[in-house]
Amino acid sequence: MPKRDNRVVIWPAYINSENTRGEGRKIARHDAVSNPTAEDILIAAMEMNLQPEPEKDKHYPKTWWEKSGRIVVSKKSSKTDLMREIATRIKRRRKKG
Repeated sequence: MPKRDNRVVIWPAYINSENTRGEGRKIARHDAVSNPTAEDILIAAMEMNLQPEPEKDKHYPKTWWEKSGRIVVSKKSSKTDLMREIATRIKRRRKKG
């Protein structure tokens, strides 16, 4: 695996509007998206040219019994801004489909 100096991990729990902050949500509920998957994050990150690396067999520590997966992306802005933009792109894609 390549060195991750300018890379950040995005878990679906971070941008899930169904989660509380205590359950792992990192952005405001109104910015978040309902039940995102690692696949949703992967597609949004590819659209943003963040060189995403999916890690499908990972378990979010707070929900260790679920294999949610995670996406490692290039850090091109603050992690919070990245998460907001990814959630916005997922919302847009869901409206189209």
